[in-house]
Amino acid sequence: MEQMLNDHQVDGAVTMHYPFPIGVSTVGRAITPAKGREMFIANTTGTSSSERIEGMIKNAVSGIIAAKACGIADPTVGILNVDGARQTEMALNQLKENGYGFTWAESAIMRGNDVLEGTPDVLVTDSLTGNVLIKMLAAFTTGGSFESTGFGYGPGIGSGYDELILIISRASGAPLIANAIQYAAELVRGKVFDRAKEEFANAEKAGLTRILEARKAAAKPAAEENVEMPPAEPCTASIAGIEVMDLEDAARALWKQGIYAETGMGCTGPLVMMSEANHERALEILKKAGYVG
Repeated sequence: MEQMLNDHQVDGAVTMHYPFPIGVSTVGRAITPAKGREMFIANTTGTSSSERIEGMIKNAVSGIIAAKACGIADPTVGILNVDGARQTEMALNQLKENGYGFTWAESAIMRGNDVLEGTPDVLVTDSLTGNVLIKMLAAFTTGGSFESTGFGYGPGIGSGYDELILIISRASGAPLIANAIQYAAELVRGKVFDRAKEEFANAEKAGLTRILEARKAAAKPAAEENVEMPPAEPCTASIAGIEVMDLEDAARALWKQGIYAETGMGCTGPLVMMSEANHERALEILKKAGYVG
């Protein structure tokens, strides 16, 4: 198969197993059950980066590439509400502000009903979660015995990568395999790797590498400083959009500034709570410290 690809005897291949290098991962394509919409899941096998959030940021670009190559001129993007979603959102908003053009779905953060309805054209997540999603969406009509719907785990996409190899699994049934071959043909006709060069260049022009490096440099170590908690007071206001792993550190950052804060989990995710009187100042502190965008 690899020899045929290298010799240009074939333009693409569909296979069950392939060892993609680090930096390359596959963009799956599902048919969602609620409304029968097609949705690209970025990503589903391989890994775009050994660092989770960096991988999700790159997955967003890969998902946009696949969607555009398949004829969606301006795909909408949403991030699944998993660990790292808010940091991914902040980084993508920086890219957007710097000129990398894409459109958010109804909101940036997607939840379970959005997966079932296919709210975004491109659903961004880490590849392990994406792998579970693509399997469940493909096999929900068969009780999990085999994958009957969708287009499989998709093509490996990464900066500088140019071999069109799409993944299916041992559980993939004939309808899905037929769709995977169709997916490959659409990507060939859509000149997917020309699109990839263009999109990665645009993302780089908007500061992708700089944003990733700044995010790493700003990574906050576990708090070791002994900070005294201010006197307790009723917490009637809250701030969302903080990573669950950063929640306690965010509260301590407010304590350090003399603001009493508590942590909690709302229906939309992690929260830091404080009095209404301290809300505006607390938001400024957490923004400056990089806990919220």
